[in-house]
Amino acid sequence: MPRIIVNGTPHDVDAEPDTPLLWVLREQLGLTGTKYGCGIAACGACTVHIGGMATRSCQVQFQDIAPEDEITTIEGLSPDRTHPVQQAWLEIDVPQCGYCQSGQIMAAAALLAANPNPTDEDIAAEMTNLCRCGTYNRIRAGIKRAAELL
Repeated sequence: MPRIIVNGTPHDVDAEPDTPLLWVLREQLGLTGTKYGCGIAACGACTVHIGGMATRSCQVQFQDIAPEDEITTIEGLSPDRTHPVQQAWLEIDVPQCGYCQSGQIMAAAALLAANPNPTDEDIAAEMTNLCRCGTYNRIRAGIKRAAELL
């Protein structure tokens, strides 16, 4: 049975090779913080980190996950919500409906890990996740605040 590492914990998973990672996380491992949005990697609601890189999990097949790949979901970013992005999101009250926010947070955390002081242009270029409520100004403010908290 193939083994994957999610949030620092190894898991033996019985899934078809072409099963999207999103469904392995949600259905096999019960990690439902990662959301299904569009299924075509356009919206970003399913964003997780694979090796620290923001990745749309709806388009990664289970067979493409290497045993050494470390996958981090919103549940593993910081179990006690102390990650600077999570703190900033709460402080600024970024979400409206909240559906896309786990993906937004994961994308923002990857952005800040690579660029701890992003400009507005950097944020616009890297934050391609969609928000149906249009909280983009608060998302940008949240990223700026999280950069201050790093």
